[in-house]
Amino acid sequence: MDKITTVIAKEWAEVFKNKLVLFSVLFLPLILAAIPLVMLFVFRQASGSMSAELNDPEIMELAGALCSGLSAADCTIVYTLNLFVLMFMILPVAIPVTIAAYSIVGEKTTRSLEPLLATPITTAELLAAKIIAAIVPAVLATWVAFGIFLVGVRLLASPAIFGEFFAAQWLLAILVVAPLLTLLSACVAVIVSSRVSDPRVAEQLSSVVILPLILLVIGQSVGLILIDRQVILLMGAIVLVLDAVLLWLAVRLFQRETILTRWK
Repeated sequence: MDKITTVIAKEWAEVFKNKLVLFSVLFLPLILAAIPLVMLFVFRQASGSMSAELNDPEIMELAGALCSGLSAADCTIVYTLNLFVLMFMILPVAIPVTIAAYSIVGEKTTRSLEPLLATPITTAELLAAKIIAAIVPAVLATWVAFGIFLVGVRLLASPAIFGEFFAAQWLLAILVVAPLLTLLSACVAVIVSSRVSDPRVAEQLSSVVILPLILLVIGQSVGLILIDRQVILLMGAIVLVLDAVLLWLAVRLFQRETILTRWK
């Protein structure tokens, strides 16, 4: 355990020197928390002049049980903000990609990886340390961003709207699925980073895991799908299976000797 914590401390000391990593961890959560709050503020200010749009019966019909007990105007606001369930899911995917991409390839370019690989630490311990170092900041940043979002909703919206964000799909998404997604993203980034020699290439290839979430955001925004508890549960089950497979692959594909000899 001491070996893992030592590597984690080393990882954080190195990667947080990178401005892109700092931006991803510190400012990206603030941006994603601010966007829905700005939309909520606009809805609130325009509630009179946009009453027709805010009482759209098509949205009421599409949202279904999501708007149970809410007025038409509140339903439209909740439905719109519900898009950001998935936006908050993008956050725990984007941050580990940035951290993990630089954790292996970045260390190789600075020639700090070879001494680490030459130590008695096992491959499993090394990968565990690198993955934990990537997922902890991502999970904390996601929870902090969601906390800021909740405070903003409490200040800007009615109690009925505020209560909707403690619904099952939100709590499952933020507290369960988000950590699972960070693990998925970190595993993909570690696998890719161990096979390429440029941190930017590793980051770009690893970012492919964000695409399914973007497609789901687009699907709900155009009315093809409604992100509810069942969708979040299905997403969590799929990600859990992928996590197990990718952890196994990461250990199998991370070959210390190959990395040391191929990247000379």
